[in-house]
Amino acid sequence: MPDALKVYKQKRNFSITSEPAEGGEPCKNGLSFVIQKHWASRLHYDFRLELDGSMKSWAVPKGPSYDTRDKRMAVHVEDHPISYNEFEGTIPEKQYGAGKVIIWDKGTWEPLEDPRQGYEKGSLKFEMHGHKMHGKWALVRIKNRSDEKQEPWLLIKEKDDFARPVEEFSVVDEMPDSVRELPLPPDAIKPAAAARPKAGKRGAMPAGAAKAALPAEFAPELATLVDKPPTTPQDWVFEVKFDGYRMLARVEGKSVRLITRNGNDWTDKLKPLQQELLRLKLADGWYDGEIVVNDEQGRPNFGMLQLAFDGSNTAQIVYFIFDAPFLRGYDLREVPLDERRALLQAELEKKPSGTVRFSAEFGEDPVQLMEAACKLGLEGVIGKRRDSRYVSRRSPDWIKLKCQQRQEFVIGGYTDPQGSRMGFGSLILGYHDKDGVLQYAGNVGTGFNDTTLRALMNKLNALATDENPFPPKAVPGRKNHWVKPKLIAEVSFSEWTKTGSIRHPSFQGLRTDKPAKKITREEAKSVEQVEPRHLKAEAKAAPATTLPPTMKVTHGERVVDPSTGVTKLELVRYYALVGELMLEHLKGRPLALVRAPAGVGGELFFQKHADVRKLPGVVHMPEELDPGDPPMLEIVSVEGILSAAQWNVVEFHTQNATRKAYQKPDRMVFDLDPGEGVQWKAMQEAAQLMHAFLDQLGLPAFLKTSGGKGLHVVVPVKGSLGWDEVKGFSQAVVRHLASTLPDRFAFKSGARNRVGKIFIDYLRNGQGATTASAWSARVRPGLGISVPVAWDELAHLKSGDQWNVQNAHTRLDKGNEPWAGYAKAARTLTAAMKQLGFSG
Repeated sequence: MPDALKVYKQKRNFSITSEPAEGGEPCKNGLSFVIQKHWASRLHYDFRLELDGSMKSWAVPKGPSYDTRDKRMAVHVEDHPISYNEFEGTIPEKQYGAGKVIIWDKGTWEPLEDPRQGYEKGSLKFEMHGHKMHGKWALVRIKNRSDEKQEPWLLIKEKDDFARPVEEFSVVDEMPDSVRELPLPPDAIKPAAAARPKAGKRGAMPAGAAKAALPAEFAPELATLVDKPPTTPQDWVFEVKFDGYRMLARVEGKSVRLITRNGNDWTDKLKPLQQELLRLKLADGWYDGEIVVNDEQGRPNFGMLQLAFDGSNTAQIVYFIFDAPFLRGYDLREVPLDERRALLQAELEKKPSGTVRFSAEFGEDPVQLMEAACKLGLEGVIGKRRDSRYVSRRSPDWIKLKCQQRQEFVIGGYTDPQGSRMGFGSLILGYHDKDGVLQYAGNVGTGFNDTTLRALMNKLNALATDENPFPPKAVPGRKNHWVKPKLIAEVSFSEWTKTGSIRHPSFQGLRTDKPAKKITREEAKSVEQVEPRHLKAEAKAAPATTLPPTMKVTHGERVVDPSTGVTKLELVRYYALVGELMLEHLKGRPLALVRAPAGVGGELFFQKHADVRKLPGVVHMPEELDPGDPPMLEIVSVEGILSAAQWNVVEFHTQNATRKAYQKPDRMVFDLDPGEGVQWKAMQEAAQLMHAFLDQLGLPAFLKTSGGKGLHVVVPVKGSLGWDEVKGFSQAVVRHLASTLPDRFAFKSGARNRVGKIFIDYLRNGQGATTASAWSARVRPGLGISVPVAWDELAHLKSGDQWNVQNAHTRLDKGNEPWAGYAKAARTLTAAMKQLGFSG
């Protein structure tokens, strides 16, 4: 290193210039390159390749060209330190090379021949993986004149799919800016071997691997769309979201089959890829990845992939493989992702291929990654939990973040072309709702060229029909042409309008790897719904000090909910988080506790009575409130909630009266419970109808989610009536609604009586009956919680368990605010009883 940098150091005064004197670590992802745009006495491009501990350097006056006819002069200059790859700034006046320097491109390079021999002989051939530099290149030394002090070389683009005529594309003119803030491009990244698990005995597989025959069929794991990056990036692997087709490869000896995500065999469509996989002689297994076609900038391009399939584009299809759920005679689905990927990478590295590649990690900071992906024109980023197992379904362990909104739509028709346009004007788009009805989503009229217009028109003509596939009057216009809803268009757009249409759409291509009947509206989940497996996000909002210092949680590692992995300790911490909010709904009310020592799915214990000596914060109510039975329970502090949770209590239920006036209920509860086949929209409408009817009776109503499938409507009342009268009146309210709207509401509670209907449970209003308290968790998969909501939020609710133990922190800013006027809203029932004709 010192000898290589001798000339470099002699030319610079490091007490003046900010250029690095030496140092820099070799690239962990291969051999690095950097091209620096340098405004010295004349603008030029400094082209540097890492080799033997330093950066071999050339000054290229005109910069690189993708035209194979161009032979750009490259003057060989002194070696630079590897640390120079990070240099961007201004070299001071009167210093060597004075002027501004930016990092114009960076990445890795792969020698196509022995690089040391090539460098010595003056003929270097290599492949580049940068943001701007892609494909094969050559540096060739030419004979220098006697008066030239520095060796002249030529930088030449080799013939490949990236080559383009200079009249069509000039990379230095069209891509002039710095890439300093961008992470390494996807193709440049090869994770360090140190990240792989240490090899054990020959043939040894990691824990979780099980000997298994290779299944004949296999379904892939699918990612969940989320609204923002996770807050714990260290727990995730991030990859490029490829703009292509999901593809599974089944390799068994000399048999290679290529299967789409829906089980369609596309081997015949992908013969060159099949032949390449055969050449590589990969170990038997199921390989999971995505096929793409890269554009001239090295970015996956869905439109070009479509053209490659129909033969109008000969660009090479590349298969990026990111997982191997079966490999070498083992089922690896129970092996953590990190270890599966290490085994996969080792397999693919045995025989490197230009068309079958390992999908490397994209970086570590998801916020920067999204910015970089969007700047580069990529579709987005995929995140996968490092410790996750492989499942054949859509999973929260795999998430996707998109640069712009983009999804598939069913083509239901088209409009006539205008002006000189041929074929059609726009495509009429739709998606299926929960009932399978094709809903109108707008039209797309951009993103087509003459070729796609002609090809699409032929397909549309073949599917022509007189039957409108949309609901009547859903699609505007009178001259629409209808087609059978079988074609699927991939469309990018800016946003959804309030009327349910897409804004600024652009056609990307047709999809043939999915059935049209499965196309629905894709909505991003809050990342909090999928990220905090162990309440990591909650910990940020509520530090561990929310638990009393003296409190000991026994068996905190015990899993309460197998579906989410939430442990007992995490449940106790949840109750510490919401304790003050919950106490407002518990204080003074007789309590029933649901204990679940074995967790969700295990035996439950419903307890209205208990020994409170080991339950600090829980007290007995006076025995005279309920003569003849043991004293009822009351929670008087947050400590009581936590001590109950330590006692394996999951649910907290309260009665409709308080200790001060136990014989006179101060509220009515209507529990809206959906029968089989009832959709969520019907639940929302039912709650609105109930609200409207109570309002007509002059009664206030407050809403909360149940934490399960339903909703709770709560009416505060002034305590002047007894249990029987209040229960009787609540029954009359339900009877009236059920008789008025028999298609919606069921009066009887049996399952047979409410198929397709909603049962409004008035039995919650009897003496001794209880209802889950606000902020109580429920002993159900997911551990949903009951949360107070405002009536104007009802239309935006997604389910009765929209909030749960894991994402509760996202609701804390609202807290009990939706019920702010609850206490003052209480009314007597006298006028309402008269209006309904209830005599008691």
